[in-house]
Amino acid sequence: MSSRSTPLNPASLHFAAIDFETADYGLDSACAVAVVRVGGGEIVDRAHFLIRPPRRSFAFTYLHGISWADVADAPTFGQLWPRIRESFVGADFLAAHNAPFDRAVLHTCCETARVVPPDLAFRCTVLLARAVWRLRPTTLPAVCAHLGIALRHHDALSDAEACARIVIAAAAESTPANAAMRRSQGSRGV
Repeated sequence: MSSRSTPLNPASLHFAAIDFETADYGLDSACAVAVVRVGGGEIVDRAHFLIRPPRRSFAFTYLHGISWADVADAPTFGQLWPRIRESFVGADFLAAHNAPFDRAVLHTCCETARVVPPDLAFRCTVLLARAVWRLRPTTLPAVCAHLGIALRHHDALSDAEACARIVIAAAAESTPANAAMRRSQGSRGV
């Protein structure tokens, strides 16, 4: 049997789902990050950090509720990096909803902090939801509603956990879902 028709076993999943919240339009302005680690197809760890961004300006407090007062005494991304990086240990890939955004924030913050970003491919749960369930729209709230996943949208930990649960649910689906997962595992970046 070819690998294309072999079902992907959800228990074989080892990945980390990541979500960033940003203070402003700059990709270096992460003010919160959450990483939910999955091992053997189960959530095994959750980490959430507030981050002091490089500027005091906040354009998105109305979305995530985080303001400068919440992060003024928080560590910078560079100071947090060892703890964030630890969350990726054992992961085969990173998953994010709208992965190009989270990948860009991660890489920009790493560049600003002068640290090396993880050499892990990203899987996008927007694309996965379109391929597996043929959903439109594929906003995080829409996908979570379809799957019955609880969500506090724009709370980094809730968003990252929802993303992890979407990947797990997709892997548990029939052959088309498994094919979509395998296709996404072959790409670096997005």
